[in-house]
Amino acid sequence: MSAVQVYVSVDMEGATGVTHQDDVTEGTAGYEQGRVLVSGDADAAVRGAFDAGATQVLVNDAHSRMRNLLHDRIDPRAHVIRGFDKPLCMMAGIDADFDAEVFIGYHARAGTAAPIMNHTLLGHQLTKLTLNGKAIGDELSALIAGSFDVPVYFLSGHDHTCQEASAALGPHVETVAVKRGLDRFVAECRSPAETSAAIYDGVARSIGAREAVPLRGTLPLVFGLEFISTTMAATCALLPDVGLRAAPV
Repeated sequence: MSAVQVYVSVDMEGATGVTHQDDVTEGTAGYEQGRVLVSGDADAAVRGAFDAGATQVLVNDAHSRMRNLLHDRIDPRAHVIRGFDKPLCMMAGIDADFDAEVFIGYHARAGTAAPIMNHTLLGHQLTKLTLNGKAIGDELSALIAGSFDVPVYFLSGHDHTCQEASAALGPHVETVAVKRGLDRFVAECRSPAETSAAIYDGVARSIGAREAVPLRGTLPLVFGLEFISTTMAATCALLPDVGLRAAPV
């Protein structure tokens, strides 16, 4: 078997058992338990990838300050990128040498009827991201992977996240819903033992099948961003080829 390299991007809002901002914010009461839970999801994905034939797995800690994963709870065969700020942010370290992309703990985009801390990229500043006029969320990560010809094989998150991923990425992407959203900070959560097994099986099965195709945008790519802060919008408008326009009332 030829060498198989797998890239894993790990967000946190879509992790097992995580339902509140305290669970994902450094220094709060629930954060340490949130770290344990998201590390369990990531470890299951890593083990599934290796058992599907991966020879190398690179994990990118991709939430907030990007120092969330408990390194000693991740399969020691994997390497982990930790820390902020870094080039390509949630996709730091991706390149054309990888064969497969896995998303763990991902969440739905802002502006959807999707609870459990849904937001788009910088939730405290950005209310909407569009590509060629269509609202997108964290499938931006899939487009970055696709630019390196790397397909997405698997995603875990809450039920609405999985629905978004299936619609955006196609039928060959396997998803696991670790919880069912009921409100912004309320979810019906599956147990860590159950979601760990499901993530492991899903990653191993999807990578073993090798049927996914890279996601690519249609050129030219025109991105639109709606900011909460007019200052942020004005600052971005200073960049070449960026225009400023008021959002419709």
